[in-house]
Amino acid sequence: MSKPLLRVENLKKYFPVRRSILEALRKEPPRYVKAVDGISFEIGRGEVLALIGESGCGKTTAGRTVLRLIEPTDGRIIFDGTDITELSREEMRPFRRRMQIIFQDPYASLSPRMKIGDAIAHPLLVHGLADKEEAKEMALKMLKRVGLTPEDEFYDRYPHHLSGGQRQRVVIARAMILKPEFVVADEAVSMIDVSMRASILELLESFREEYNLSQLFITHDIAVGKLIADRIAVMYLGKIVEMGPTEEVLKNPVHPYTMAIIQAVPSIVRRKKEKKLKITGEVPNAANPPSGCRFHPRCPLATEECKTKEPELVEVSHNHFVACHHPIH
Repeated sequence: MSKPLLRVENLKKYFPVRRSILEALRKEPPRYVKAVDGISFEIGRGEVLALIGESGCGKTTAGRTVLRLIEPTDGRIIFDGTDITELSREEMRPFRRRMQIIFQDPYASLSPRMKIGDAIAHPLLVHGLADKEEAKEMALKMLKRVGLTPEDEFYDRYPHHLSGGQRQRVVIARAMILKPEFVVADEAVSMIDVSMRASILELLESFREEYNLSQLFITHDIAVGKLIADRIAVMYLGKIVEMGPTEEVLKNPVHPYTMAIIQAVPSIVRRKKEKKLKITGEVPNAANPPSGCRFHPRCPLATEECKTKEPELVEVSHNHFVACHHPIH
């Protein structure tokens, strides 16, 4: 088996919580929001790993930390055999061309004062890959490639002239113009109409085939993950609780949280009556996570062991891992 393009080992990202004046006077110890708390995974060349979970579970922080857009608190990020965790800003420059991100909000990630074409051409100029004329020509070709035609008209438009789906195509074009090897797609279809999601997913799939592109596809919708991912990693409160091949995880979920989010997916087909695993409450505060298994306050299968002992991520079948004291079989 070939070496993975990306390997993440025990990655952590803690954000300090600002102390009140009273806490400072009492000299209380600092507190941290444990957004990402020791996750490990690999992504092969041309592979898509979907990172799935509720809002607030740490998915976006994980994606940005992998790219060093946010500095990790601990752990290692190994890209194509090179440990990039401690590299300086200048040493990271060659890797920036090879690692890109598609942001969740395309409108917020585009400058309202920059023309669409200039926004797409800009990365080429930053990395010294083309002069202005060459960059414009490549940007026009990329506009056509992502379905924004006539491309010469779209080049001179501004973000507010475009629909949400068109802006998302622009953001994808800007990331892909550098022909990256790895992309973090952060909720790439969550802010566009359902009718447009399939075409955006098809566009990402076409780039995957053309560039042999690896992706960390971040989404809260497990149904979207099913359409695009080779493997799924389910995240809860900073931890990966289940990970494995997409079909295996969806057909044979082992963690109660995974089963609950699968059962929560709406279906237009009337289902047979099945016993549903109901979870209650909200995701706990990451600044004060529960002891033991972090899911135990919401888990209908929780026992005393779950409250005191944190489960490890173990392999339950081939390449299928779960962190649970009482896995579902």
